[in-house]
Amino acid sequence: MINPLPGIPLFESPLFESLLDASGFDDETKRVARDLNQYGVAVIDFPDSNFSQRASRIMHQLRDKYDWEEWWKNGWADNAGLRVQDAWRDNDDVRSIACNPELLRLLSRLYGRTAWPFQTLNFPVGTQQHFHSDAVFFSSIPERFMCGVWVALADIDENVGPLIYYPGSHKWPILTNDQLGCTADTVIGDPSFKPYESAWESLVHCNMIEPKLFRAKKGQALIWAANLLHGGSKQTEPGLTRWSQVTHYYFDQCCFYVPMYSDPFVGKISFKSVRNVLTGSEMPHLYDGAIVPQAFIAAVDSVRVKLPMDFSSEVYLELHPDVANSGLDAVTHYLNYGIIEGRPYNRPRGNPTPLVGAPTP
Repeated sequence: MINPLPGIPLFESPLFESLLDASGFDDETKRVARDLNQYGVAVIDFPDSNFSQRASRIMHQLRDKYDWEEWWKNGWADNAGLRVQDAWRDNDDVRSIACNPELLRLLSRLYGRTAWPFQTLNFPVGTQQHFHSDAVFFSSIPERFMCGVWVALADIDENVGPLIYYPGSHKWPILTNDQLGCTADTVIGDPSFKPYESAWESLVHCNMIEPKLFRAKKGQALIWAANLLHGGSKQTEPGLTRWSQVTHYYFDQCCFYVPMYSDPFVGKISFKSVRNVLTGSEMPHLYDGAIVPQAFIAAVDSVRVKLPMDFSSEVYLELHPDVANSGLDAVTHYLNYGIIEGRPYNRPRGNPTPLVGAPTP
């Protein structure tokens, strides 16, 4: 069967059952596809015979990269988290998990386009993060060609802040500024995401969806759809750990942008600069096979001119060692990633203590 809707991920298509019947998928792939179609999530055993050894090495090698003192003192109470972003750049095990060939084949079949990783996040504790949709932070055109894969590096129970998600919420529309009565300028000026959080809370309340906790065993992975509402529950105490890795994936033949920082019909689009972890190369923005001109991307950029007047490159790198280790300069990282992630870019007046980066969607 020729798919007449190639711009919709296979498992999210209104033609899903017909496409699945004609897919030739094995029973396990069909099970994963049906779970994603119905719930927006699917649980798999991570397909790596060396996973246990990789997990142990990651925990050992990344342990000293986190500000444990700040977490114990303030982070846990403030519902913050600890993370290292893009450790794939200098950690072979992180990169191997992100680039696992069997997982990439599975994702490519489920979406109908070739999958590739563009970001890794490694957590030693729970994110304790308000539930949210990734689709407003990093999205694609065509829509929904993005997903996350969360894998447990150790057993995780309800005490250590397991992942929380709302099954079926991926089927709701992706929220945009025009629906919420705001603009990119408003959201960029107040990076608390309150209009979006209020809308998500209302959707959950009115649809009476109960959250689910993912109490994972070491080596279990959760695939989630781009628009699924998910977050991190509260840890019972700061001394616990919750080691995990999240990898975010995009798919070929797309444009990549940030909807909440975009107002397309007044000429503002926040295109994302994304790098394929497999190749290390920056990926082009493609629309129906044609490369989007760089001059156009620069002309409609809604974020590039928004560098705060009190931005400090030196302090930004001090606050975020993962950025310093990545090789990116502070301004480039902040404008492409940090502003979206809500990272502090300077110290508050009268507070000489370095801050922990804000939670990342």
